[in-house]
Amino acid sequence: MKLRRKLFASKDPYDCTRSQLFLDACKENYSHLITHCDDYRKISEGLGIKGVSDIKGVADLPVIPTMLMKQHDFRSGRYMVMATSSGTSGKMSHVRFEFGALMAALRMSIKVTRYHGIMSFKPCRYIVMGYKPHRSNKTAVAKTAYLTTFLAPAISRKFILKHTPDGYKPDFDGIVEALKKYEKGKAPVRFMGFPSYTFFLFRLLEERGLSFKLPKNSRIMLGGGWKQFYQEAADKETFYKLAKKTLNIDEENITEFFGAVEHPVLYTDCAAHHFHVPVYSNIVIRDPDTLEPLEMGKTGLVNLISPLCKATPILSVMTDDLGILHDGSTCPCGVKSPYLEIVGRVAPEDIKTCAAGAADILQGVKV
Repeated sequence: MKLRRKLFASKDPYDCTRSQLFLDACKENYSHLITHCDDYRKISEGLGIKGVSDIKGVADLPVIPTMLMKQHDFRSGRYMVMATSSGTSGKMSHVRFEFGALMAALRMSIKVTRYHGIMSFKPCRYIVMGYKPHRSNKTAVAKTAYLTTFLAPAISRKFILKHTPDGYKPDFDGIVEALKKYEKGKAPVRFMGFPSYTFFLFRLLEERGLSFKLPKNSRIMLGGGWKQFYQEAADKETFYKLAKKTLNIDEENITEFFGAVEHPVLYTDCAAHHFHVPVYSNIVIRDPDTLEPLEMGKTGLVNLISPLCKATPILSVMTDDLGILHDGSTCPCGVKSPYLEIVGRVAPEDIKTCAAGAADILQGVKV
């Protein structure tokens, strides 16, 4: 995977001039997949894509819906690490990573977090608003949250979701007691994890009349989405105001990540809170009924593309997110690559309708 190594070695994580290299790396990945995964080859042939010569652009790559990945275990080579989706819908995607993918992901993470000023050599205390590691938990969101605690040296790690005989249970009181202790110290405090539990903590503190003035350079990093609390998602303005009111953390010290186990590329919001598309990925917005690519500024299903992994065919995946791709030059942060706006999520029954309307994508795969 020489072209993958070259792509993920890009110095500027938002270099818009590397579109041809990206396409070539995708073709390299596609060539591997059709020879190492029979189901992927069947999907490709069912779409009329017989080989790499039929791929003129990234939108031509065979697309696998994430809904299908939750029902069917795709494999396309040997692997070192496996991660699963959260399984909130009752079924999980299984994504395997070979050594080359892990190294590419590491290079990507270092470049992106350096660019956004998240990496630091100053020791800090972590409050993880997510799962405490447990041998039974193989979800990508748990692994990612833990790995994020290495972006700055960790003095301590406190987790809100603790494993019990009855499953994971939130420990808000334990977090409150930790905050009382950390407020008196000098080490910055870094929150990392689900925005839902972080927001619920804000509301709990507000209800109890509590507020903390955390040490300088404390910050909040959000990832993993709202999951089963999607209908309770707070608007960003409300979230930022409560973060300032309860923890004295300013908006500029709040960072949000976007990603998926089926698309393990790190999207980090800019100063204007936009998710610019990094050089390691591409996004196509598709019409929910026809799956045809839509022009920039139109709302549709989000198709995520990256040649990161070869042990699982996640080259091009269709999510259940509805999004809009915007012209990056309109963003005041200075990054010119397009940015993604997530506007909602398709209901499960509508996802099935979309899949049924595009049955050719699923052709040849027995679920």
